[in-house]
Order: sequence, then C-alpha cells, then structure tokens
Amino acid sequence: MSALSPVISSDAEPLILVNEADEAIGQLPKRDCHLNDGVLHRAFSVFIFNAAGEVLLQQRSAAKLLWPGYWSNACCSHPRAGEDCRAAAQRRVKQELGIEPPLAYLYKFRYQARFNDVGAEHELCWVFAGQAEASELAPNANEIAAWRYLPPAALEEALATRPQDYTPWLRLEWPQVRPPPLAPGPPAAASPKSP
Repeated sequence: MSALSPVISSDAEPLILVNEADEAIGQLPKRDCHLNDGVLHRAFSVFIFNAAGEVLLQQRSAAKLLWPGYWSNACCSHPRAGEDCRAAAQRRVKQELGIEPPLAYLYKFRYQARFNDVGAEHELCWVFAGQAEASELAPNANEIAAWRYLPPAALEEALATRPQDYTPWLRLEWPQVRPPPLAPGPPAAASPKSP
C-alpha cells in the first residue's frame, strides 16, 4: 500500500442506526449493517460537477462488498458517531478524491437495495453537490478503480441503456440531482434598421 492510497474505512467501523425520522437510535458495525436485507443507517452521497457541467463518476473498487466494479457518483459513505453529515461528506471527499470543495445540501431520502445474495444497502441518505475540475483530483486507489466526467446527457443515455452497470443509489438520486436542461433564451431582438 502506498502513502497516496491509505485505507480509509473498515468493516468494523460503527455506523449510526436511525429511524425513519433520521433520529439516531444506536450503532452497529458497517459489515453487520449491510448483511441480509440491511439495517437502516445514516449515509451520504456526493455529486461533483466541473465548470462545464459534467458530472464526476467513479468506478467502485473491486474490493467493495456491495456493487464492486459498478459505476457510481463521486463519493458515498457514512458519518461516524457524533459526526455531522456535511462534515463527514467533506472528510470523505478529501480522503477519496483529494479535494475540498464547498458542498451544498440538496435533500435526503431512504432507500433499500439488495446486491445478489451478498447483502443490501438500507440507508437514510443525505445528498450533497459540489464543484471540482479533473486537474484537482487525486483519487484513492483503495476506493476508486477508475473515474471520468460525463455530460449529463451521456449519463442519462448510459443509465437508460446499461442500468446494470450503475449503483442503485446513483440511479435513484440522478433524477433529483441532474441539472435542468437549458431553457431556450428569448428570441433574438431584431436589429434596428439603418435610416
């Protein structure tokens, strides 16, 4: 392992169990939270866009328990006990991508998704967005196998034609996060006629 790619998570780290109202009700090791149908826990998901409006995708490491090798949004993880979700998202974006952009809170939602017979996600997920350029990124190879920026229309097409290549949370979040299409501007004003 190199100093450039430190291990930043463990199956034993305690996650925050929550109820439907997102109130903390206990803790459970990460691996246990993801077994069988999963136990509802707090999580976050971060979308990063560049100045051109393209969205950053990462291919999850082959070492991941759930959805290894699948394409997903820039960063997703869990806050630690006593940690604010925005602070956790900022911490993890720096650990995974080497960047520290301001993050805007967008919304939160609950979802549950099974991954074959391996386990499941069952999360109350806070969704954030920020901006960074490719030249700023320093991806952690223990977390990210590959990455790329895509125009929103290209991601839309990929999700429609190859949904099996993408994580379920990305597929659920993208309709809420995607930039609205550009509205047509006002008609061009007629040039004044010369006298």
